[in-house]
Amino acid sequence: MNVKIVATKSCSHCLSLQHELNDLGIPFEVLFVEEHPDVVVTHSIRHSPNLLVNNEIIFRGQPTPLELRQFFNRV
Repeated sequence: MNVKIVATKSCSHCLSLQHELNDLGIPFEVLFVEEHPDVVVTHSIRHSPNLLVNNEIIFRGQPTPLELRQFFNRV
């Protein structure tokens, strides 16, 4: 499973999302929109953060810990 957080460098929720994924034991990569404009265009990103799983946007904005657990328990 390929998990990526797509966020701005100033995103106040990005660290929280990283902590939540770490707590769930989910490996991930952080892509900053400032450095990856192609990802922004490909996925029509307008807000931060976004969570991509296998190159598909699963969450736009900050998901709750419960939403994350429910999603990753299904996959």
